[in-house]
Amino acid sequence: MAKEMKSLAKDTAIYGVSSIVGKFLNWLLVPLYTYTLERQADYGIVTNLYAWTALLLVILTYGMETGYFRFANKNVENSDKVYGNSLISVGFTSLLFAFFIVLFHQPIANLLGYANHSEFIWMLGLTVAMDAFASIPFAYLRFKQRPIVFATMKLLYIALNIVLNLFFLVLCPWLMKVAPDSISWFYDPHYGVGYIFISNLIATTIQTLVLAKYIFAAKFEFDSALLKQIFRYSFPLLFLGIAGIANQNLDKILFPFLQLGESGKADLGIYGAVSKIAMVIMMFTQAFRYAYEPFVFARQKDKNSLQTYSDAMKYFVIFSLLIFLGMVLYMDLIKFIIKHTYWEGLAVVPIILWSFIFQGVYFNLSIWYKLKDKNHYGAWFAAIGTVIIFVGNIIFVPKFSYWGSAWSAFAGYFVVMLLSYFFGQKHMPINYQLKKLALYTVLALVLFVVSTFIETPYLILNLAVKTVLLAIYVAVVVKKDLPLSEFLPYLKKKG
Repeated sequence: MAKEMKSLAKDTAIYGVSSIVGKFLNWLLVPLYTYTLERQADYGIVTNLYAWTALLLVILTYGMETGYFRFANKNVENSDKVYGNSLISVGFTSLLFAFFIVLFHQPIANLLGYANHSEFIWMLGLTVAMDAFASIPFAYLRFKQRPIVFATMKLLYIALNIVLNLFFLVLCPWLMKVAPDSISWFYDPHYGVGYIFISNLIATTIQTLVLAKYIFAAKFEFDSALLKQIFRYSFPLLFLGIAGIANQNLDKILFPFLQLGESGKADLGIYGAVSKIAMVIMMFTQAFRYAYEPFVFARQKDKNSLQTYSDAMKYFVIFSLLIFLGMVLYMDLIKFIIKHTYWEGLAVVPIILWSFIFQGVYFNLSIWYKLKDKNHYGAWFAAIGTVIIFVGNIIFVPKFSYWGSAWSAFAGYFVVMLLSYFFGQKHMPINYQLKKLALYTVLALVLFVVSTFIETPYLILNLAVKTVLLAIYVAVVVKKDLPLSEFLPYLKKKG
């Protein structure tokens, strides 16, 4: 690999401590929820409301993270001023949103079907407002190339959230049996789902307080002209962000309106649980994005930048397909992450994984309009993808339940990915190594199809044969693009 690719891989690995490892730890909350919540419908509530918060977070940050990177790199000597104005903007809108949610939480709860638990709405409203505001200090840490501090802050939140969930969902129910008087003054054993939202709110509040040092490092000099420039660049990215969230969450937002009653909530709970299993690829994409976005802007003037972007795409696809195969080939083990009452939805996981891969490839392709300041293309692509996903859910979910949701997301991001590629080749031609990408994609699909015929009564034998299939993919990749000769000198030096 070239020097630039090794640098990118290093930063991706460090950010992965908070993104991949951190989200993996958070991912382990899924079995906790599926095994401790009383009904599948309860997890459906979690799935639905967290889908809303994910969408709101994109709206409340409105592309300002990328805008901050763009203008901080464009005018490095005034980067502190860019940071301060970005904080002022996102801070003001987040505060306004929090005030609105607290004021109108009951009508909103009535509209969403949670009239008896309107406190869910204001708790999640405050949480998402703080998360939106914190996105700018976290972007500041990335710009200053402080990945270890970034990872520590992210892991702090995750650790707090996990500990609080374990306290409310595991320890408190046990204490209610052995020493009820010790916690009966604050704990309600029937509140269930509510303690998930309480845990999130407490952890987010503490994270925001810990970030104070980096918040007050900003130069708070309001500059309306600068802010307008950042807005003009960032606002179209809002629609791109909405499209990304639509791929993951629009179906979960629409689902309760399309599949009514307890059976609908139960189906949503099943879909939400199996979607979490597929989130492994999104964890990788997120870690890659944290490192790749500042990497792209910093190297845009390099003479070999286009080749670097092509190489980045190749390695992204290679490792995404490796994760895909790892997931589908070892599903017989992975399925135990969730309770057996949710297993009926596992068949939809490969479709979800592919929609996430398309989303990651789309992110890689999006560099052309970000570097060319043509973000309106991203907005158009986002709108098209969102329409496909929305219409697909409306048409197919009432008849096919979560299968309709999964295929709608697949179609939406596949179309958006193709559009971005063809328009990108017109405005900023990059020689993506399509033959190699096609080879690895076809190989992964063939190995997956072959694996579906491996069904013996012996679990260990099934896994052994599937491991051979995974080894075939790895061997082809090593032979063609990751020769061991490049790594042996490095390993010997380390030894």
